[in-house]
Amino acid sequence: MKILVINAGSSSLKYQLIDMKDESVILKGLCERITFKGGVLTQKTFDGKQTRIEMDMPTHKEAMELVLKAMLDKENGALNSIDEISAVGHRVLHSAEDFHESVVIDEEVIKICEKNVELGPLHMPGNIACIKSCMEVMPGVPMVAVFDTTFHSTMPQKAYMYGIPYSVYEEHKVRKYGFHGTSHKFVSEETAKILGTKNAKMIICHLGNGSSISAVKDGKCQDTSMGFTPLEGLIMGTRSGDIDPAAVEFIRAKLGLTAEEVVNYLNKKCGMLGISELSSDCRDLTDAMNAGNEKAKLAMEMVGYRIKKYVGSYAAVLGGVDAIVFTGGIGEHSEDIRQMVMEDMEFLGAEFDNEKNWAYKGGIGDLGKPTSKVRILVVPTNEELSIARETKALTE
Repeated sequence: MKILVINAGSSSLKYQLIDMKDESVILKGLCERITFKGGVLTQKTFDGKQTRIEMDMPTHKEAMELVLKAMLDKENGALNSIDEISAVGHRVLHSAEDFHESVVIDEEVIKICEKNVELGPLHMPGNIACIKSCMEVMPGVPMVAVFDTTFHSTMPQKAYMYGIPYSVYEEHKVRKYGFHGTSHKFVSEETAKILGTKNAKMIICHLGNGSSISAVKDGKCQDTSMGFTPLEGLIMGTRSGDIDPAAVEFIRAKLGLTAEEVVNYLNKKCGMLGISELSSDCRDLTDAMNAGNEKAKLAMEMVGYRIKKYVGSYAAVLGGVDAIVFTGGIGEHSEDIRQMVMEDMEFLGAEFDNEKNWAYKGGIGDLGKPTSKVRILVVPTNEELSIARETKALTE
């Protein structure tokens, strides 16, 4: 069974073809500059064959036609026929309160997704356009929507509600939704395998340019750091994370910004980039910190401190913790951030081995001391495989 996994944005389309027989990646590719001039498709197969096509893609339909052309190419592709694709799994940003798990796509599902565009105006239009384009160029192939938010739908109301009038929630659905759900689901399931039980209390730290933490008990999300949008929570590459709403209005007035502009400011010009005034990339800040740059050091310390605060609060929410798990680009590759987060956590029963931390080079890592009551793990995420597994389960 071969499954095509698609992650579409407003002007991009990432894809992977996965053989579910052994969960191996057959090929992966990327379409860039959809709807703009100068469109480009790049693709690489598992055996190293590479494709580059420069062609305008006015809509996602042309992008999907190009994807099929590249996959079927006799020299550099990996398929003889579209019929080899058993199903397509689409990453879709927002489920709102309409879906609590992945679903097979039909016209009704599309209508509901269109209704929820206002909750994800940057990503949802591209997600929907790509689904429609796929259905047009691949008629009869089952499609599945895997939402970025559904893993967090098990949060209790006391966790997802804001301290605003209940009528605003009822009428406008303003609440915490959480994101990165496919990653949190995948990593929590892989961690359960490592622990040998699903009945465990885990804190999953998905740390990258966008970062979020989830508190997971017995496989179900109890709370997560991102909120109504991905802006809430941790300090990220360019996002501010948690900030006093009154400070937002103060900043808006002082900088002479519109309401829309100040939201963009908090999303694009703050976080590690804003604090360091250097870069949003953790690797750049690590190098600068080690070279004596004080603002880079401050940015790194603030990132580590905010993560530590959430880990502590989620340990309280869960009533203890069996595993603290790092994943994502920063979680998997930044020894400094892991060290900042785990220092002085012995009170939780988490005894961190910093020698193991600095010796870790990839794959699944166990960074706890033999006497640690809490497992301290690095578990690489694989969101595409998570989507493929969901798609297989629903269509097989």
